[in-house]
Amino acid sequence: MNLTNNCMNTLQKYMLFLLFCIPIITFGQTTVNGVVTESATGAPIPGANVLVKGTTKGTTTDFDGNYQLQVNENDVLEFSYIGFITQEVKFTGNENINVSLIEDTQQLEEVIVVGYGTVKKKDATGTVDQVTTEDFNNGPVVTAEQLVTGKIAGVNVTSSGGSPGGGQTIRIRGISSLSLSNNPLYVVDGIPIGDGEVGGSRNPLDFINPNDIESMTVLKDASATAIYGSRAANGVVMITTKKGKGNLKFNFSSSVNVSDPYKKVSVMSANQFRTLIEQTGTPAQIALLGDSNTNWQDEIYETAISNNSNFNVSGTIKKFMPFRASIGYSDQSGVLKNDNFKRTTGSLNLRPYLFDNHLKIDLNARGMYTENTFGNTGAIGAAVDFDPTQPVYDENSPFAGYYTWLNSDGVQNSLAPSNPLALVELNDDTSEVRRFIGSAKFDYNLHFLPEVTATVNLGYDYTNSNGRVNTPIEMPHSSTDENYNGAYSSYSNEVINKLLDFYLNYNKEFNKNSVSVMAGHSYQSFEYLNYAYDREVEERAGSEQAYTSDPSKNVMMSFFGRANYNYDDKYLATATLRADASSKLNPDDRWGYFPSFSLAWNINNEDFLKESKVINQLKLRLGYGEVGNVNGLGDYLFLTRYNRNRSGAYYPIGNDYIGTYRPERINDELKWEIGKTFNAGIDYALFNNKVSGSINAYIKRTNDLIAYVKVDPFTNFGDSVNKNVGDMENKGLEFEINYTPIQTDNITWTIGYNVAYNKNELTNLPEGYATGGINGGTGNNIQYQEEGYSPFSYYVYEQVYDDAGKPIEGAYVDRNNDGAINDEDKYFYKDPFADVTMGLNSTFKYKNFDIAVVTRASIGNYVYNNNASSRAYLNKATANGILSNLATSYYDHNFVEVSEGNLMSDYFVQNASFFKIDNINLGYTFNQFIKDASLKINASVQNVATITNYKGLDPEVYQGIDNGLYPRPRIYMLGFNLNF
Repeated sequence: MNLTNNCMNTLQKYMLFLLFCIPIITFGQTTVNGVVTESATGAPIPGANVLVKGTTKGTTTDFDGNYQLQVNENDVLEFSYIGFITQEVKFTGNENINVSLIEDTQQLEEVIVVGYGTVKKKDATGTVDQVTTEDFNNGPVVTAEQLVTGKIAGVNVTSSGGSPGGGQTIRIRGISSLSLSNNPLYVVDGIPIGDGEVGGSRNPLDFINPNDIESMTVLKDASATAIYGSRAANGVVMITTKKGKGNLKFNFSSSVNVSDPYKKVSVMSANQFRTLIEQTGTPAQIALLGDSNTNWQDEIYETAISNNSNFNVSGTIKKFMPFRASIGYSDQSGVLKNDNFKRTTGSLNLRPYLFDNHLKIDLNARGMYTENTFGNTGAIGAAVDFDPTQPVYDENSPFAGYYTWLNSDGVQNSLAPSNPLALVELNDDTSEVRRFIGSAKFDYNLHFLPEVTATVNLGYDYTNSNGRVNTPIEMPHSSTDENYNGAYSSYSNEVINKLLDFYLNYNKEFNKNSVSVMAGHSYQSFEYLNYAYDREVEERAGSEQAYTSDPSKNVMMSFFGRANYNYDDKYLATATLRADASSKLNPDDRWGYFPSFSLAWNINNEDFLKESKVINQLKLRLGYGEVGNVNGLGDYLFLTRYNRNRSGAYYPIGNDYIGTYRPERINDELKWEIGKTFNAGIDYALFNNKVSGSINAYIKRTNDLIAYVKVDPFTNFGDSVNKNVGDMENKGLEFEINYTPIQTDNITWTIGYNVAYNKNELTNLPEGYATGGINGGTGNNIQYQEEGYSPFSYYVYEQVYDDAGKPIEGAYVDRNNDGAINDEDKYFYKDPFADVTMGLNSTFKYKNFDIAVVTRASIGNYVYNNNASSRAYLNKATANGILSNLATSYYDHNFVEVSEGNLMSDYFVQNASFFKIDNINLGYTFNQFIKDASLKINASVQNVATITNYKGLDPEVYQGIDNGLYPRPRIYMLGFNLNF
């Protein structure tokens, strides 16, 4: 009883104490509320963290940016959100505290996109380079690749020529295959796109408007690319498009471009040619000379006017759904007459955040419609060859009045070039391409297990094209068929790319440790439906033969995983494994397994460097990885396939021509090409980040190289077949530096420089073979694949010169001293790939003015000047009963015959090293153009200057054979960009 009374007394005392203290505690606490917004736009920030510093007590803002929190006197509140600078506010009794967070641009730049996620650059263990909107190339940019030309060490971007909307060839650390694709994998907003072009399209990336791109990230080494397995043998280019955020914002930009065909192939003028024929020709040949002075290249080229306009709107719908919508239109004309590219693009991005931000959805829809009018590029060579003493028009010509070399039948001499102007004006080659890419990505942060995020990524990429080529009867031709009424052919293509990704991410931090694990599955299919029609075939063999179809499909199934470990932000490790199965290979060799492992050491976080005022970042990276390659390999090569014979290959039975089917080559032993890369690198930042960059060294080996090799007679349906036969090795060094020598309130000057060295060699190829077809003669190849040499090396005779240094026609070095000049005397001389490439860009800003200059250099690349080797011989001028113009390089050697020896002379393999000023852009910004609107005016010049010793039209020739390059014009641009 006493015990009970004592307990009751004690309880009463505690209750009285609590009743006394609660009012005191309550009196000491205050409820604080407010709104967290973006400083730049004033838009609310949902999900921002509000924390009492030094405690675990806190909250997050709602969809309107509102928060409410109990605090005590003198508490310090921390306001933070990803991508913004953390702000601290001391509570001094004010019950309403509104905070505007400022974007942390340095932090945003450090976040880079990698396969199936993002990573802070300081935590990356692979070789990754990112270029964002702040650093993109300015000027008349029509395709995505142009944004990063010259910006990244070891990444070479070469245009196919000056055609409007034309594609760019990107090579990352050289080539790694002989017969498969060397193109990198392009991933647009998480969707890997196909490795082939669609008929009627100029460029596989022309579906995306460069104005919609936020960043382009290049994954170089296999430790970074292995997460994409077989698709990533040649590196990965990840394109991230712009997203909406904040308050409603509008942007409109427009520009006008003027393209000048400032440089043309150097050929003889009419007077020079007339003098040559009068001095060397027979009376009959001299009688063929005309009275005109025609510059045929001037006739087919013109100054072209183009325009480009873009409009976009972005913001947040009802404060929980960021969005961005855009529309763009480009009308680009080429300097070749009747060459035009029109593109209309539209995009929509929605990113709703649901269930207290546990579910994040990223919806993308992108559409493109292009109309192409293809200029007849055959006119480029014809304009170089055509007799300049002849007129453009001849009233007696049966071909719409265009002057034409005729034979005795009154039709065009089949060995004569066609009238160049007729080729561009009468040719009708058009196409339309429609493309839609849609994706839906769902990131769900599990309520019951917040360390785990489940992601589903769905993608659908549909392309449809239609084209036709109509050659009217008025076009000069050599047909004597009375029923000939011109030619007409058409085609249509469909490509359907479907993607399903599912993966889980687990992230956990404990003490000084951080662990991230990702595992997933991917399924992607590509369907191709190709149809063609040829009217000439129909007229000859019937409609059944005139219509052809070529359906195809391939599928990629994958399992992948990645683990990241971080200890105290000092020691980092990443391991990945991807298993890919491709339907392009036979079932027994279908699966490939591609691992990678990399380590990094943030030396700057060690105690002995933490307080350094010089070193801000110093990270050492080591990595190894393996990737596969079947990109560009045909479908069903392991099966017996039959194809219908092409036009002209028919078997006559009576009065009918019957189309037959032929078996295709078969190889059921093909396996993956395997690329193995070792990489060592250093990332650095010095002097308060004024100086930053990276250094990388790598060895990249390709095993089981797929190449065409000859097979024994009667063992296959052809004399050669694709087989895994060799090995290749790339070695290289890369250096990048970014320097800001001046940064004040009014002046900012930044300089970016990169240099890369790459050496490529075939280390194993049991049987070499010729490649690199050239004009002149029949079946001549100037390059050869041989073990111990660079791929596509030139295989040529060594030219003999006289005492004056002039080449002696037909005289070559007898390298094996057997007294005869034959194939045994050829040798390997140079290759088309640069030993060293460099990029130098600089941006200078003074108050509202800015000027940017982009330059590039290529050292050690050689080009075979096929224009000179096939168009600069005296006998060519009077061959075939006509007159043909000569290149002015004839005066350098005075060769007479177009012989196999002359074509194969190393004299025509020329040093094509160059330094180019790609672009100069000048801008001025009116910050308060109208109220809160800003207006920027831009003027730029592209293809400003080229310094080179190469004697041809342009030293930048991919794969090294110059035989009719579409000239790259100089482009002048004036434009504006309005934000409001």
